[in-house]
Amino acid sequence: EAEENTSILLKNMDIKPGEHLADIGAGSGYHVFKMATMVPEGKVYAVDIQEEMLTELRRKQQRDDLSNVSVIRGSEKQINLPDNSLYKVLMLDVYHEFSYPIEMEASIKRSLKADGRIFLNEYRGEDPAVPIKKTHKMTEAQAVKELQAAGFKLERNISNLPWQHCMVFVKE
Repeated sequence: EAEENTSILLKNMDIKPGEHLADIGAGSGYHVFKMATMVPEGKVYAVDIQEEMLTELRRKQQRDDLSNVSVIRGSEKQINLPDNSLYKVLMLDVYHEFSYPIEMEASIKRSLKADGRIFLNEYRGEDPAVPIKKTHKMTEAQAVKELQAAGFKLERNISNLPWQHCMVFVKE
């Protein structure tokens, strides 16, 4: 919270109580479990490819008895979620790690509702003051070029996070 202002990130997403959300590359679930409390009538899909992370997500889900969280094993090419099911997708410092971005973009696009949104958060590649290795950063121009090719357009880039872009993409 102190370094990345995660509460602001979640406010940026304007999450509504009945929405279905996905955290792609959910890791240990830091954002998943915060979002789950925000959508009591909705659902949060925690998607990851690493078995250790999936095990931790399941442990926390059971510990906190959160029936609105579903832990999903994704793959390098698929998020493995139903078509037309998601209002919002969070990708936090994960997109730059995709081995198959074209396939992942297509999978996410299928799962998004027509008016769904992607919240792509990556460390700002344009800013040399951001203390992250260059290989773990993205510029806005790079993200726009890649997601435009997949049929998305940048709706806005919210600039209220200390080190990261909060780029909001919609289907074209």
